[in-house]
Amino acid sequence: MFIDSHCHLDFPDLAKDLDALLQNMQHNQVTHALCVSVNLPDFPRVRTLAETHVNLFASVGVHPDYEDQIEPQADELADLARHPKVIAIGETGLDYFRLQGDLEWQRERFRQHIRAARKINKPLIIHTRSAAADTLRIMQEEGADQVGGVMHCFTESWEVAQQAIAMNFFISFSGIVTFKNAVALKEVAKNIPLDRMLIETDSPYLAPVPFRGKQNQPAFVRHVAEEIARIRAVSVEEIANATTDNFFNLFKLSKHGIPN
Repeated sequence: MFIDSHCHLDFPDLAKDLDALLQNMQHNQVTHALCVSVNLPDFPRVRTLAETHVNLFASVGVHPDYEDQIEPQADELADLARHPKVIAIGETGLDYFRLQGDLEWQRERFRQHIRAARKINKPLIIHTRSAAADTLRIMQEEGADQVGGVMHCFTESWEVAQQAIAMNFFISFSGIVTFKNAVALKEVAKNIPLDRMLIETDSPYLAPVPFRGKQNQPAFVRHVAEEIARIRAVSVEEIANATTDNFFNLFKLSKHGIPN
């Protein structure tokens, strides 16, 4: 079985077809999915998805790309994360690719999320783009290793992956790893310890080959697993079993999706 460790089923383009998407998950042996929050105004609909469907979970956080937000404070995030179906803090992190100028507000927002995760003892979902050095520095300064988490939609170097793993983080691969030009990322996927790997779709974005350019969905996560199996010359069942176990272990869940 497969688990999509990062998707956005609350986004309108996916939410309108939710029943069909859940059926496609079942047909493709995708048993669970983590619906990831990107801002606090929309968090209630993420939480409702998790409350309504036994195989869906939620996170709470504010994405680094979202400007002009009321800045979340650690206590507020921790309180929202006390819900039993909210299993992580994030997504959070740094993104210097889309935004320019003084981004100290982004770094402070990231710090608040790490502090919330430590307060509530739940793992982090970290987004980093064109900001690896600062991301790792703030993780170290704020003690992110105490709760661990996942470097989602990983596209960084093997050196960055090693530093994240040393801080108790998992590395998650998206459909990008199936792209022909993702040569360096394929090498990272080949070398990551199997007990530190997750798979995801980040749907509705980044659909894997053979669906590249189309709207992504959780059912397609199996194609990520199949490509990693090809790269590592192992069975897809080995990748499926390892990443499923890793998901349950990281997010402190029983095999039935019940918080431990």
